[in-house]
Amino acid sequence: MSESMFMAAALNPPKTPFKIILTPALLPPPTSSALTFKPNNNFPTLSAAAQPQQQEHAALLDTLRNSTRKNQVLQSIRTTSPFNCLSETNLHHTVPALTSKTRGKVRDIYDSGEYLVLVTTDRQSAFDRILASIPFKGQVLNQTSLWWFERTQHITANAVVSTPDPNVTIAKKCSVFPVEFVARGFVTGSTDTSLWTVYNKGIRNYCGNALPDGLVKNQKMAANILTPTTKAADHDVPVTLDEIIERGLMTRADYEEVSRKALSLFEYGQCVALEHGLILVDTKYEFGKAEDGSIMLIDEVHTPDSSRYWIANSYLERFQNGLEPENVDKEFLRLWFKNHCNPYEDEVLPEAPEDLICELSWRYIFLYETITKSKFEVLSSEEPIHERISRNVTSALASLK
Repeated sequence: MSESMFMAAALNPPKTPFKIILTPALLPPPTSSALTFKPNNNFPTLSAAAQPQQQEHAALLDTLRNSTRKNQVLQSIRTTSPFNCLSETNLHHTVPALTSKTRGKVRDIYDSGEYLVLVTTDRQSAFDRILASIPFKGQVLNQTSLWWFERTQHITANAVVSTPDPNVTIAKKCSVFPVEFVARGFVTGSTDTSLWTVYNKGIRNYCGNALPDGLVKNQKMAANILTPTTKAADHDVPVTLDEIIERGLMTRADYEEVSRKALSLFEYGQCVALEHGLILVDTKYEFGKAEDGSIMLIDEVHTPDSSRYWIANSYLERFQNGLEPENVDKEFLRLWFKNHCNPYEDEVLPEAPEDLICELSWRYIFLYETITKSKFEVLSSEEPIHERISRNVTSALASLK
């Protein structure tokens, strides 16, 4: 189950040349960034309108692969990770106001009565299981989500009340929709529910979306689509609108409103990402309904855990040469496990190499710094992280009374 599902349980083709401008319907882009794709034997052409930023964007690859900043971060990871890896929390034993704990894949969720306290740990999940712990990951995810939450309020309200600690968000309670809205712009992926996996099996109608023949892996689609999923036991199950309505998962009105919000969020995220030299390939959103009936965005937004990001500057060349795009997310970790075991069926998984763990931690930090244009703060390890979180949460809950 996803963290938000636990929250709920606790609380209740183009035919001719076409052009896609990644511009959010509700807010103009920061500048005139655009991606233009024209079919040419299934190979799109890519152009970026923000010419003054091309040099900066071209330098992203150098920063990602080998840079002074990367070496600085890797040094911090290797010297402080034993103290900063947060694999488990037990705030219900250290914070008097917290009465229960629900353990999600990545987040530990606590009930304070009026609010939920969500602690983002360093646990790394994929294939519906925990693969490893990644230094500083929880801090990156929480702070990345906060950055996006603050900048998407013109599209939808969210459940955030406060963030008393780099790893913690205090949120409003709500009735969570048991549907995840996966927004996709490209035919890609490696998991069982990814668009490329199902497309490569010959499926041409996925979650109610008609897909044309002739698409190739990592190709841009004519328009963004939504492929909703719901939970069945311990894995995600794709569902159509009709199935969602028939099973009573959502009303048609709620589904239509959430769909509009999800696509607007995705378009806006693509625009902002491109402005920073990245392609937001796909992502997932979760929503809930407040007591007053308003719909809120919950969980996380456009993080490297919930999203797939590629380097924009190198995408076209690599695509034309049949190479995987340069990614800034957990896809390369997924691929490592798929190459070394059966992550869906093997009872015991191999341990990911230390260099792989450090590289993923760096990529998460790189994404945060690239998107937010701010330097990631490596917190002091002098105070044990669990003690720091307990102190900050206790103080924050007292101030909310």
